[in-house]
Amino acid sequence: MIILFGVFIRYDEESDTHWVETKAHDNITSDIENDFYFRYPSFQDVHVMIFVGFGFLMTFLKRYSFGAVGFNFLIASFGLQWALLMQGWFHSLDPQTGKIFIGVESLINADFCVAGCLIAYGAVLGKVSPVQLLVMTLFGVTLFAVEEYIILNLLHARDAGGSMVIHTFGGYYGLAISRVLYRPNLHQSKRMQGSVYHSDTFAMIGTLFLWMFWPSFNSAITDHGDGQHRAVINTYLCLASTVLTTVAISSLSQKTGKLDMVRIITMSDDLSNSTLAGGVALGTAAEFMISPYGALIVGFFCGIISTMGYIFISPFLEKTLKIQDTCGIHNLHAMPGVIGGIVGAITAAAASESVYGKQGLINTFDFTGDFKDRTVLTQGGYQAAGMCVSIVFGVVGGAIVGSILKLPIWGDPADENCFDDEVYWESSGGKHFCFSF
Repeated sequence: MIILFGVFIRYDEESDTHWVETKAHDNITSDIENDFYFRYPSFQDVHVMIFVGFGFLMTFLKRYSFGAVGFNFLIASFGLQWALLMQGWFHSLDPQTGKIFIGVESLINADFCVAGCLIAYGAVLGKVSPVQLLVMTLFGVTLFAVEEYIILNLLHARDAGGSMVIHTFGGYYGLAISRVLYRPNLHQSKRMQGSVYHSDTFAMIGTLFLWMFWPSFNSAITDHGDGQHRAVINTYLCLASTVLTTVAISSLSQKTGKLDMVRIITMSDDLSNSTLAGGVALGTAAEFMISPYGALIVGFFCGIISTMGYIFISPFLEKTLKIQDTCGIHNLHAMPGVIGGIVGAITAAAASESVYGKQGLINTFDFTGDFKDRTVLTQGGYQAAGMCVSIVFGVVGGAIVGSILKLPIWGDPADENCFDDEVYWESSGGKHFCFSF
């Protein structure tokens, strides 16, 4: 990795010491025009989501907190380095110098790429070895970079918050891997699959961090100005609507009418998934003129669909399709991601000059250059095509990678030792186990 960085990675003009000369050449009067000051606050929020939000959200298992946070830390740190290279080769390789020039926006996009792999991790949480996770991340980042290039560059679909590129791909990638790695005797670890008071409390931290920072996630790489502003407002409202809907549906689904804390804060049950699913579902259309009430509607329906998914679809997936989805990523990422792709396609196709303005349409959908003659109906079609690409890459790629991970060389835990930190971590009062790369 160090050698590849030495050969290819360089600072871009806004992070290089030649920025002084760039300012003079472009008549820039203040350093405040540097993209760092526009993007870094959003980068901070996204970075916290990746390492704190995803990590602590997966601590709901009573004996797998080290694995949830520690392995999240490991694969995210590895993945973001590989992502800078892969995304750089596909998106920003300078043909004259053969170098990749990175800035703060590159760091945000690398975190987005890693998010897709962390989503997939949720499906196999507690059932795979750290070496398998690194292999899964290596191939996941590679597949992500390719499908991202196809969707955003070749199809020219808009997906600022990654409903398609990140969540749909990551969800189906993880589900496909989980299906290939199906464990018919996983019931031998049933005693480890529950939660306790303190594990639920830590999981709540992850839930709240993700929920609070999701507006930054959906707006981080949108155009400066009205697009970024609108993405924050839409996501903010959608998330709030989803919480109310989810609490109501979750309460109604309980015989006593009480709220179950496990259901509220863990990804493996319905309420946490649904409270966050609204942010996923609005990722594609976040910067569009969906209107504030439209954002509330998306949140309302996403809350219902995601919550009901836990009650009816998750048992079906495990019993009939043999998909053991530890964290319920189908209800938090895969299904809401598809909803987001559909909402984005419909919203794009319904866009009009009377609502956006002529220049607004051009700016929002980037109808410039080779795409200057594209109509909104055509754009809607390409948005839908982008969603299909993400599903295909997730399912097919996950099936292939799952087959590789199924080889008996990776040191994965036995059926009776799944969901237990002591297999790979030295824990207080426990046995000392180790692994090697």
